[in-house]
Amino acid sequence: MALSGMRGLSVFISDVRNCQNKEQERVRVDKELANIRTRFKNERGLSVYEKKKYVWKMLYIYMLGYDVDFGHMETVQLISAPKYAEKQVGYIVTSCLLNENHDFLRLVINTVRNDIIGRNETFQCLALTMVGNVGGREFSESLAPDVQKLLISNSCRPLVRKKAALCLLRLYRKNPDVVNVDGWSERMVQLLDERDLGVLTAVMSLLVALVANTPHAYWNCVPKCVRTLERLTRGQDIPQEYTYYGIPSPWLQVKTMRVLQYFPKIDDPTIRKSLLDVLQRILLGTDVVKNVNKNNASHAVLFEALALVMHLDADKEMMSQCVVLLGKFISVREPNIRYLGLENMTRILLVADVADSIKKHQSQIITSLKDPDISIRRRSLDLLYGMCDVSNAKDIVEELLQYLTTADFGIREELALKAAILSEKFAPDLSWYVDVILQLIEKAGDFVSDDIWYRVVQFVTNNDDLQVHAAAKALDYLDKPAVHETMVKVSGYILGEYSHLLARRPGCSPRDIFHILNDKFPAVTTPTKALLLSACVKIMMHCQPPDPELVDQVVAVFRRYESSVDAEVQQRAVEFLALARKGTAFVDIMAEMPKFPERQSPLLKKAEDTDGDASEVSATKIRQQQMQQEQNSTALVVADPQPANGGLHPVSVPKTAAPARHSEQAVTSETPQDSKSFPPSQSQAHSNGGTPQQAPGHTPGSASADLLSDLVGPLSLEAPPPVASTSSSDLLALEAPPTPTAAAATPADSLALALLDSAPTQVQPLGNVSEWFKELTLKDSGVLYEDPYVQIGLKAEWRNAQGRIVLFVGNKHTGPLTNVKSSVLPPPHLRMQSAVVPENIPPRAQVQVPVDVACLSASRETAVLEFSFNVGHAPVSVQLKLPTSLNKFLQVAPVSANEFVARWRALGGPPSKLQEVVRGVRPMPLAEMANLFIRLHIGVANGLDPNVNNVVAATTFYSGTAATLCLVRVETDPSDRTQMRLTVASEDPNTTYELKEFIKEQVMDIPFPGQSPQAATVTPATIPLTGPAAALAGLI
Repeated sequence: MALSGMRGLSVFISDVRNCQNKEQERVRVDKELANIRTRFKNERGLSVYEKKKYVWKMLYIYMLGYDVDFGHMETVQLISAPKYAEKQVGYIVTSCLLNENHDFLRLVINTVRNDIIGRNETFQCLALTMVGNVGGREFSESLAPDVQKLLISNSCRPLVRKKAALCLLRLYRKNPDVVNVDGWSERMVQLLDERDLGVLTAVMSLLVALVANTPHAYWNCVPKCVRTLERLTRGQDIPQEYTYYGIPSPWLQVKTMRVLQYFPKIDDPTIRKSLLDVLQRILLGTDVVKNVNKNNASHAVLFEALALVMHLDADKEMMSQCVVLLGKFISVREPNIRYLGLENMTRILLVADVADSIKKHQSQIITSLKDPDISIRRRSLDLLYGMCDVSNAKDIVEELLQYLTTADFGIREELALKAAILSEKFAPDLSWYVDVILQLIEKAGDFVSDDIWYRVVQFVTNNDDLQVHAAAKALDYLDKPAVHETMVKVSGYILGEYSHLLARRPGCSPRDIFHILNDKFPAVTTPTKALLLSACVKIMMHCQPPDPELVDQVVAVFRRYESSVDAEVQQRAVEFLALARKGTAFVDIMAEMPKFPERQSPLLKKAEDTDGDASEVSATKIRQQQMQQEQNSTALVVADPQPANGGLHPVSVPKTAAPARHSEQAVTSETPQDSKSFPPSQSQAHSNGGTPQQAPGHTPGSASADLLSDLVGPLSLEAPPPVASTSSSDLLALEAPPTPTAAAATPADSLALALLDSAPTQVQPLGNVSEWFKELTLKDSGVLYEDPYVQIGLKAEWRNAQGRIVLFVGNKHTGPLTNVKSSVLPPPHLRMQSAVVPENIPPRAQVQVPVDVACLSASRETAVLEFSFNVGHAPVSVQLKLPTSLNKFLQVAPVSANEFVARWRALGGPPSKLQEVVRGVRPMPLAEMANLFIRLHIGVANGLDPNVNNVVAATTFYSGTAATLCLVRVETDPSDRTQMRLTVASEDPNTTYELKEFIKEQVMDIPFPGQSPQAATVTPATIPLTGPAAALAGLI
């Protein structure tokens, strides 16, 4: 900025600097602004020199923090001047005073374009610099093609091309459409061959932004990036001006490794080996030195290399080497290096199994928890939280509790939250968990949220063995003279429900406990008083036979608060007082609280990290989000096993209430840490004797697939492979459906895809919709529909006449799905209520749509899902049958032989008992037919029929408030398995007919899953029939 000769500007700057206070400065600035405004109004007598001088003064005033709301036109006019001195002033001041949305910028678009396409390189640099700072969407639409030409031009000097790359980066961030992915993929490869490191650094910055949005389009850039890294680490052909304290262009190294982190795992062995060799060279060649600048540069490269090693999932030896290196950094005195070491240790935990190596540094990490720098303390807390498991949970939680009393207030809330999560997640037993939370409340009650003590109450209520211990501990804490109000809440609730379990202990009579609670009333807030009133009435209720003195004292408390100004307290006092007058009759009203349904801990949501990069998408952040999505996607539990050791359920696994019955899908998805600690029992894995069915595409010899993995796994953005993999890693991936060609060749039937529009669509399902529906008839989770853009998975839960279906709608497309609509059309015998689906589904996102179902009567009709969405501007609509078939409301009925015979005789003939000879039956062994009945929730009774070729079964059909017992008998001919005689009997003629027709449909057209070796079998009877069996033989 050449200001020589502008004496007026120099005098003004000197006057401002000589001001004694802010008020004098404001007076001098206002005087100068008034003078400039006056001179600009009389523009005819204003020379170019004076215009430049006044514009410089405006910029200086703006830099001092004052508003400059005039003179913008004069500034913009200088850009059109033919001379460099005037044009330079115009570009610089415009870049500083105006933002990208300012209206005056539109006036200079043509002038800027003329400078860019002109032959004056100085003017080109000025224009590119301004656009790179304040260019908006309008600039991108007008100037992007010209900037791209400059970047790929061989005739331009490196200085211009470097500025063109940075300018194009700005335009791309404002409008991604300016870069055509197909055309720029090869151009970027050519640009990466650039020998000038300045241009290459700018191009790499542009590539970081491009691959952050569309990494698959720039795969061919990976070898060039690896080659660039090799050149830099070996110091080959590096000019001296790009060597910073002996490190070849550290900025370019960092950007190159950042680019490589956006690509998925590199499978090419040659490229991968070269890259790992480079990273190994960086890891071994970096150490802490005394020079601060060299330290900063070398560690910037090192920590980016560590992030790339984590992304590549390198071998365990290299990962362990990284941990050892980070262990050195967390013990140095330099706080910045310690901070980065702790942060990268936390990151490496997310992607590699190095917990054992990190545990060796546990003492140093705990020491960092007491560092004077709060940012280091937070990183230490995050690392301890991430490295905690069953083996070290007690030590870490105890350290956190000890540190809690001396920790500063800025970190206590986060410290308390994470201590609560760890104690719940890795508790060796429930009593230890309760002890920890009560200690936590005692030491940091102000920082313990209500969700923490709500969680304690839930576990105490749901575990009978824990109630005595929890009540005793609560009484000990509550009996202290100074008690935090949160402790009063949790102790009051627990004692109100379970203090009667301590009645035989000395000092624990109902009267003693009431006096302790009564003493807390004056010191607590109104909501806690309401809770204590409930506790008092519970204590009075549990005191049997009633203690008249205790009743009088409790009634006195109620009378004291029946005129309270708080509506909640007053209502409770009045109602409890009225109940107390009923005597023992109110015992049934104030019964013990029921069990809480299992649910995901709300504490996890509070502990989520919300950090993000402002300028660009962080590759490490994307990696972490993908892993978290995979964890969440497999964390649905169908069965609800109790831990074998009495421990807690892992809080990272959301749970639903255990269904009454599940045959195929009773599979538990656990976190890796907990898979050994909490094994499901065998009876819970197969609740009704059924066996898990193999996922399509897996051979019988492969590992059992998680039936929910297809529903909530990460969405595939490309067409699935034609051949399904059978490796264990595929069990958590999307189910590999047939190729589109094969799907198109599948004949359509009444269950296949039905389009709502009359015009045909080009979107075809990636499999047989009919087969998917048939599979869901026999199981409660799987894929309902899938095409190249969307996947609809289903998970259902049934209990008697009620059911709940959750639809998992996933967007597989790289763009959003818009105008999404869904509606459920129930048949007359079903009552259904569906949640509203979001109108827009972002790319690679998934939403859940719950549907509640109630059965009113028996029918084979099923509900229909109408689903539509837009991909771009193209609408897609489908109609899909929902698996609300008759068997979903059946439940296996264990019937004794005597009861079966009595009911069979009582039902008589039609219409309560119907018989039909069914022909065209698919030939199947008797064991396979019995297995089919079990999967339909029809229980097979072995040994009741004298003929070993027959099958006798019983089930209960639920509708509304009624439960109808249904009896079934199938007679087969060993010489002709294509026909059979089917008899169905029940008290309701409609149920009899519908169940008979439903069974007939199933045996005439059955899906062909692989036969499980554990399938239920019917053993032929070889002994003479006696008792009820003989009576049944005579009857039928």
